[in-house]
Amino acid sequence: MNNEVIAIQGIEGSFHHQVAREYFGEQVKVSMCSSFRELAEQVAKQSVTKAVMAIENSTAGSILPNYAYVDEYELEIVGEHYIPVRMNLMALPGETLESITEVYSHPIALLQCKNFFKQYPHIKLIEDNDTAEAAKRIAEQGLKNTAAIASTTAAEIFKLNLLAESIHSEQTNTTRFLIISKKGEKVEQADKASLKLILKHEQGSLLKALQILDRYALDMTKIQSLPIVDTPWKYSFFIDVTFKELPVFVEVMKALEEVSEAHKILGIYKNKNHETRQ
Repeated sequence: MNNEVIAIQGIEGSFHHQVAREYFGEQVKVSMCSSFRELAEQVAKQSVTKAVMAIENSTAGSILPNYAYVDEYELEIVGEHYIPVRMNLMALPGETLESITEVYSHPIALLQCKNFFKQYPHIKLIEDNDTAEAAKRIAEQGLKNTAAIASTTAAEIFKLNLLAESIHSEQTNTTRFLIISKKGEKVEQADKASLKLILKHEQGSLLKALQILDRYALDMTKIQSLPIVDTPWKYSFFIDVTFKELPVFVEVMKALEEVSEAHKILGIYKNKNHETRQ
């Protein structure tokens, strides 16, 4: 029997819950967290086996604090998962778009759907902690004239009617999720890695680091900078790379020592970005 418990941000019916079910199976046991920090803490304390953590969206960009949480709590990335995010407007039975005056959802969901609501100026958009949580509250409290933006899974679980489907602006809207663990694990056929670099404070250090990646034919799929706390105007760089052979990646890490004050491997795992997603 599988005793794995997976931490997710949000509740059942959330997009994190959807990813957990797709990655670990429909019957996955989840621990619901109210924040990403709580999620990271649960993994760090090993009160859960692994966690699902959103890291970036093709429309709204990166969730910057989550890079810091992976680093701060000494977590390891062991996988990734992409889902096409479908944003849907839902409310109590009997409501219509004309009767709705307020819509609640996560700030990123609201951002992705802002163009849809331009044709409904009477509707006020209000930020909430979680997409599914907003749907649940409407159902449990019987909130009239109120709608939520969430997944069809949330509408099904909380028995809400769909007023409009796929209301997000970008129909290719996709979110990338990390699978994180405290212990780490050997991943078969790994071909992607996430790194943290603190570069030497000298001219051209970033260029030199990028030239090393180019020299060894690594494909940099992402680079993100974050300020280093208590060190004004100094930054950590979080970089994702793909590679064909693990020994080549090991050589790259050795070469990066020449241009960095510190470097850290946050995870080596299987690249999922090339897979076709419907």
